Amino acid sequence: MTVHEAERRAMSRALELAARGPRGANPQVGAVILSPSGEILAEGWHHGAGTAHAEVDALSKLPGDAARGATAVVTLEPCNHTGRTGPCALALIDAGIARVIYALDDPGDVSGGGAERLRGAGVEVEAGEQADDARSLISDWLTAQRLGRPHITVKWAQSLDGRAAAADGTSQWITGPFARADVHRRRAAADAIIVGTGTMLADDPALTARDGDSPYDHQPVPVVIGSRETPADAAVRRHPHDVLFYETRDLHAVVADLHERGIQSAFVEGGPTLASAFISAGLADRVLAYVAPVLLGGDRLALTDVGVPTISAARRIVIDEWVPLGTDMLAIARLEDNEGVR
Repeated sequence: MTVHEAERRAMSRALELAARGPRGANPQVGAVILSPSGEILAEGWHHGAGTAHAEVDALSKLPGDAARGATAVVTLEPCNHTGRTGPCALALIDAGIARVIYALDDPGDVSGGGAERLRGAGVEVEAGEQADDARSLISDWLTAQRLGRPHITVKWAQSLDGRAAAADGTSQWITGPFARADVHRRRAAADAIIVGTGTMLADDPALTARDGDSPYDHQPVPVVIGSRETPADAAVRRHPHDVLFYETRDLHAVVADLHERGIQSAFVEGGPTLASAFISAGLADRVLAYVAPVLLGGDRLALTDVGVPTISAARRIVIDEWVPLGTDMLAIARLEDNEGVR
């Protein structure tokens, strides 16, 4: 089988439609139904958990047997299980769809297998059309599916000699405006931003993402970990999203709950204690270390105990990129023992 030009155009359109859907526990998926002559009959996308999947959303816009003999172009393999909604593979079969083009295989053990079911019912199936674009769109969701938790970035800023603050505890501003702007841009790309109660009480952060004085359209959900009370008048309580408070030191439990809430990517921006705890727990998939050309000395280290009792146990990192940001440098890295996790 080959993919025809009309089907390629339909996949490009399906990807545009998919991007309209919300990020969350379910992937962003788009679908286009084509007539045998290549004309668009209907379009659909997934509007969020509990709503019709993209294929069913598109089919619902067609009367009677209008889909019989048609082609469905979908950004993700039609699902093969019953959750809040029924299996999309069966819906396509029942509608009389004759051909299905999809971009990516569904990675789920339960939800996957739709292509096989379609073929078993005599439907022609072609996989892989514009797979790279589809993968880019839902890369965070795919990673979260593989890990069973959000993809976690641990960020800190430090002096050249590895300090997070001066001897008196002051830390604003170690890095310059270009580095700070880069942090806010990366915050805006994350689903959640995580700090500890120590940072909350010391700095009273708003935990918003801002472009200069203007907030980004997308704001990460604020997460605060720790047993100390956050003041009623704290800046974070004015955040556009409700704050998620976790009075626990069990980071695995925290990220499991975030996963259940549909959080696909998390940005850890707490102080040295929290950053070190995530690294020690094996929950740092990416490290962002902003290094400023200053010397501070003292004992306010950017990291504390990361479970290294001796030099032979050192946590080796792989630097993927050095990024100059004004006079500062950003190291984008991953831990060797998390190799393969991006």
